[in-house]
Amino acid sequence: MRISKRFWILGALSASVIALTGCNKKQAESQNEILIGEYGSLTGATATYGQSTHNGIAMAVEEINAAGGVLGRKIKVITEDDAGKPEEAQTVVTKLINKDRVSSILGEFASSNSLAAAPVCQQSHIPMVSHGSTNPKVTQVGDYIFRTCFIDPFQGQVMAKFAWNTLKVKRVAILRDIKSDYSMGLANFFKQGFESMGGQIIADESYGQGDKDFNAQLTSIQSKNPEAVFVPGYYTEVGLIARQARKLGIKGPLLGGDGWDSEKLCEIGGEALNGCFFSTHYSVDDTSSAIQNFVAAFKKRNNGSLPDAIAALGYDGAKVLVDAIRRAGSDNPDSIRIALTRTKDFPGVTGAITLNENRDAVKPAVVLEVKDGKYAYKETVTP
Repeated sequence: MRISKRFWILGALSASVIALTGCNKKQAESQNEILIGEYGSLTGATATYGQSTHNGIAMAVEEINAAGGVLGRKIKVITEDDAGKPEEAQTVVTKLINKDRVSSILGEFASSNSLAAAPVCQQSHIPMVSHGSTNPKVTQVGDYIFRTCFIDPFQGQVMAKFAWNTLKVKRVAILRDIKSDYSMGLANFFKQGFESMGGQIIADESYGQGDKDFNAQLTSIQSKNPEAVFVPGYYTEVGLIARQARKLGIKGPLLGGDGWDSEKLCEIGGEALNGCFFSTHYSVDDTSSAIQNFVAAFKKRNNGSLPDAIAALGYDGAKVLVDAIRRAGSDNPDSIRIALTRTKDFPGVTGAITLNENRDAVKPAVVLEVKDGKYAYKETVTP
């Protein structure tokens, strides 16, 4: 009886030691990783943005880790889905900071979601790098908030110049999404730029994200006989707007921004989008070796899928952040913040990235034309 009991005690102790050893090993591995948070719309109405971003970030991190990581440690990304909702973005970022203890955060693409989450990062002194939020207000939240994409004043000017100089149109209507900070800002910047060149905004109509019927707004626009219509929204509504515009007899091109950039756009809009144009961050048709190497590697990793601009932005955002960690020599958030402010001429897929005094990227934009379900390169515009 005593022997059995003794063996039972020894067995229990051995099991405890093994368990503790496993925990310690797991803890040691965790301590040897650099934790980065990621939040985006993996589900919801704009899910392609979050999914593309995630694929770009994951590919960048895989490459970094395969090359030995950074500072002798591997990168681990903890990803959270905000379902495309600002209130959820705030919740998941709070969780990444307070529970997961990440050193820094990547996200979001949608400006409204970034504006909801950025104050949490700022108050917690955790650097946040938005790869795709173009509304100027995002980085104005505070000195811990950065972005690696161009901003809407530039993007609005790009499309205003394109409409005036390339398309030679003089009378343009606007159809904007009043529920989107991105759409409202971009519409205003386009309007300012186009009017400053002598153009006329002959109608300025609005809708709300999630709407399906745009006939009333488009009928009003058609009555003014515009030469083009600027629709700075997301692909979810733009495709429907294009179909309904053509049915009503609006023949001029629709113009937009990087919110159009999704493989789903043409699935929704079909032939109605032929001859329409939008500004974005890069083109897969660019013949530079950096872009073609990126495209080839992405296709190999993602079953032949082409990387849209959102994937390229996620890739660049992750690379810029890890480069800052390397230059900081630490994953201390304050050190990372300082290193990010010193980012200059980083060789990104979407162009050389320099962060200015406002923590915004200075970089070029491209204009693409929609042709038979594909995006054809039209021109590049530098700041």
